[in-house]
Amino acid sequence: QVQLVESGGGLVQAGGSLRLSCAASGLTFSYYAMGWFRQAPGNEREFVAAINWSGGDRYVVDSVKGRFTISRDNAENTVYLQMNSLKPEDTAVYYCAAAQTSGNIRTMTRYNYWGQGTQVTVSS
Repeated sequence: QVQLVESGGGLVQAGGSLRLSCAASGLTFSYYAMGWFRQAPGNEREFVAAINWSGGDRYVVDSVKGRFTISRDNAENTVYLQMNSLKPEDTAVYYCAAAQTSGNIRTMTRYNYWGQGTQVTVSS
C-alpha cells in the first residue's frame, strides 16, 4: 500500500531552519506531483508548497516565499521542504501528499495520498 512518511520536524527558535523529508513507497513516485500542507491548531489545513513530477514546476504560498524551498529526488522517492527564517506563525503540523494529476497542484482536493504529519514548533 502507499505510504508517505514525514520526518525532520521539531522545536526551533525563530530565525532557525528545519528540513522536512517525506519518503514515499508503494507508488511510482515519478508519476506523482508532491505537496506540503500544514495545519495549525484551530485552523484549516492550508497549502504550503508543491512540485510537479519532474521538479520543473514549483509553487509556494506567498507567506513562505523566499523562506521555504520544495525539492524532490525521484531516485530516492523523497520530497523535501527546506524551511529557513522560521517564524512562530509557521508552527503547525506539516503533511506531505501525493497527487496523480497534471492539474492545479496547489489544491488539496487534487491529492490522493497523505502522510501522518510532522510537528513543527517555532518559539519566539
